[in-house]
Amino acid sequence: MRWLMLLTTLPPKPTRHRVGVWRKLQRMGAVRLRGASWILPETPEATELFQWLVQEIQSFRGEATLLRVDRVETMTDEEIAALFHKARSAEYQAVVQGCREILAQIDRHRTTHRGSVAALRARLDGFKRELDRVQSIDYLEAPAGQRARALWETTAKRLRAAETRPRATGGRHRTSLPAQGSTWVTRPRPHIDRIASAWLIKRFCDPDAKFAFADAADAARKGIPFDVLGADFGHHGEDCTFETLVKRFRLKDRRVKLIAEIVHEADLHDGKFTRNESTGVDLTIRALAEATPDDHELLERGMAIFDGLHSVLKRRKT
Repeated sequence: MRWLMLLTTLPPKPTRHRVGVWRKLQRMGAVRLRGASWILPETPEATELFQWLVQEIQSFRGEATLLRVDRVETMTDEEIAALFHKARSAEYQAVVQGCREILAQIDRHRTTHRGSVAALRARLDGFKRELDRVQSIDYLEAPAGQRARALWETTAKRLRAAETRPRATGGRHRTSLPAQGSTWVTRPRPHIDRIASAWLIKRFCDPDAKFAFADAADAARKGIPFDVLGADFGHHGEDCTFETLVKRFRLKDRRVKLIAEIVHEADLHDGKFTRNESTGVDLTIRALAEATPDDHELLERGMAIFDGLHSVLKRRKT
């Protein structure tokens, strides 16, 4: 099995940088081997997450080295997998414990009070979001994951039964912006941040924009690069590309700012925003990508989803 190893040296101060890096590593599911070395199974998504983190660490004068290795000489693949299973099992346990508490309340009180059931539903929905988050970083499929999901589904069925019971009555950037009608270039096979950013560019920044796809090394030659390592319109600090564009173009649209939070959480998984919509939008874009082999068509269809999301947010209080 191939692994990605991240070796870091972080400045002692300010401590917020160290804490921020640690939290991001936790949220992306990385496991610490020894000292300041972290490991993930090699996947395109994990590679991208580590690359963005390397760039962020270097931005505050830390040191970061990303390695691809076939094996770790002092550990077997099984021993490394056990570390991942242990880390994920601890996170699944919070979901398991929460579901057990909800089941106990249902059994103990046989509640039919609207407020009580609604409170339990809110808790269970929170555990579902946490379950989905942990499973998204459970790269080696810890056995505890199946048990946690099965218990959540059992709890959901029991709570639905309670709900249907009769109720008693009663960073620094260049200052100039690209010219209108520019060609904006990003990497092939766009996902949520790139699709959302293209939508933002087309709808709010440059209505005449055109889009092209190229490898990171060629992007700057073919137009205005975005969501490419080192690009002006890319990740900066804790911001994803969408957030960078919002700030650079000084957009004030309230719904755009809400979408920025959704995209941030779906793209970075760092827990900065608790947007219920992130998981659903992320899954929708992933499904769309599976069904759409052409990148230009994927971009158009994905932008239509964000048109709809922007309209829906107009009709509801968020």
